[in-house]
Amino acid sequence: MKSSPMTIGQVADHFGLPAHVLRHWESVGLLSPARVEAGRRRYTRDDLFQVASIMIMKQAGLPLSDIRDFLASSHTPARKDMLRRNYRALQVRMATLRSALDLLEAGLNCPHEDIATCPNARAHLAKLVDVQGSV
Repeated sequence: MKSSPMTIGQVADHFGLPAHVLRHWESVGLLSPARVEAGRRRYTRDDLFQVASIMIMKQAGLPLSDIRDFLASSHTPARKDMLRRNYRALQVRMATLRSALDLLEAGLNCPHEDIATCPNARAHLAKLVDVQGSV
C-alpha cells in the first residue's frame, strides 16, 4: 500500500471497488478525502483505513446510516449501542448461515440420490420441524 496520497482510481483499484462507490460513500458522509488542484480527491492512509472499515461493515450487512453514525460518533455510549444492536443481528445471521451450511453439508455427505428423502438432511431439518410443531 502506498504511503503517499492516492487518487480515487488508485483507491478503487486497490480495494476492487468501482470509483462511483467511493463517491457515493463520500456523498453520504462516510468519507472525506482531501481535495487538491481542480478539486481532485487525494486519499491518505487514514482514508484507506476508513474505506477498509466501511467495506467490512457493509459485508457484514450494516446499513450505511449505522456505519456513518459509528464513524462520526465520538460519543462512546452511542457507538456502543450501535455496536451492540448490530452484534446481535450478526449473531442471528451467523446462526442462520450455519444452519444452511449444515444442511448443505448433510446433503453432500449423504449417499442418497434424493436429498428430500436423505436421512442426514431430514435429521437436520427435524430440528426446525420439531421446534415449529408437527403438521
